Amino acid sequence: MAKKTTEKEAVCGFCGRKESEVPLLFRGYIDACICSDCIEYANSLIHKDAPKKQAEKIDITSLPKPNEIKEYLDQYVIGQDAAKRYLSVAVYNHYKRLACVGDDNAVEIDKSNIIMVGHTGTGKTLLAKTIAKKLSVPFTIVDATVLTEAGYVGEDIESVLTRLLQVADYKVEEAERGIVFIDEIDKIARKGDNPSITRDVSGEGVQQGLLKLLEGSIVNVPPQGGRKHPDQKMIAVNTQNILFICGGAFDGIERRIASRLNTHTVGYTSVQNVHKIDADNLLQYITPQDLKSFGLIPEIIGRLPVLSYLEPLDRTALKRILTEPKNAIVKQYERLFEMDGVKLSFSEEVLDYIVDKAIEFKLGARGLRSIAEAIMTDLMYEIPSSDLQQYVLTLEYAKAKIEKLNFAL
Repeated sequence: MAKKTTEKEAVCGFCGRKESEVPLLFRGYIDACICSDCIEYANSLIHKDAPKKQAEKIDITSLPKPNEIKEYLDQYVIGQDAAKRYLSVAVYNHYKRLACVGDDNAVEIDKSNIIMVGHTGTGKTLLAKTIAKKLSVPFTIVDATVLTEAGYVGEDIESVLTRLLQVADYKVEEAERGIVFIDEIDKIARKGDNPSITRDVSGEGVQQGLLKLLEGSIVNVPPQGGRKHPDQKMIAVNTQNILFICGGAFDGIERRIASRLNTHTVGYTSVQNVHKIDADNLLQYITPQDLKSFGLIPEIIGRLPVLSYLEPLDRTALKRILTEPKNAIVKQYERLFEMDGVKLSFSEEVLDYIVDKAIEFKLGARGLRSIAEAIMTDLMYEIPSSDLQQYVLTLEYAKAKIEKLNFAL
């Protein structure tokens, strides 16, 4: 129903309609008025004709050098010098490559995607998360285990770019120069030598779908995920300048490496070569051939030209992880107790015990936190309510807590 008109009813200065004829009328200085319909129309014209905003150009002089990136990683990640060098160089070159975008006279630089191989708990995801703090480009971590071919239960391949868009606040220009870390890449390995028997929807099918992302192409991405919002408008994203870093444990690949290294077992020369091989760290001898025999298709291996490895963590490295990094586990607990006015200290025997248990359970660095949490839970429950100002964690207390829980791994 129309509103009742007054003697002098206000009128929109743009369309000329009266206040009673429009949903809402905004009054300005003196007699200036504009209706809500004209505001919406003007807003649509502004967004339609506005020039496309370009991403800020990378300043080469301000780029962190590879050694600076590695020094930053050293503050949080113990060891893994080889993987840190590969990552530092790849990220630095990625910055320089972005600086050359749009320069017609410059040599076109191809991106070098990376694949990292290492046991669980050696720091693959931690390296990715830590390097994200140093970057000025959008960075996201996705899990390959949830990806399936289009039309099957799971997430589509394009969801990898959906995460990157979300991190970039849906600014396509920013997302198109980002970095994506794909974790658990080994879980999409080909399940068998004859994939035609059954449909390998979460293995080779996902690898085939990742090819267009890794190489560089324009992909239509559902901004909110394709399953729950099928009618949404797609966003076109060019992956040409997106750097992909893949990581995986590749459990059992050492047997394939050992088999390849010991192929020739006859003769004096072969015996000499066997003695030179470090049997405790076979991953350092990994080649693309080993990835192919594990189940990655040759096409995807070719699009991941930089192959790096993470060394297994020995006892010394695990103990350093407990105490040395900026976010070391021991430092975290000391800070938590300090906030309650209690000075916490760990005896050396306790640190050695935690490391021994992590090695025994074969959990890697990730297991250190689990074991420490099992020991500290009761203390963190009781001490905040006590009058203690200092507490020293002893070996007897730690052993009692672990034996009580009876770890069955």
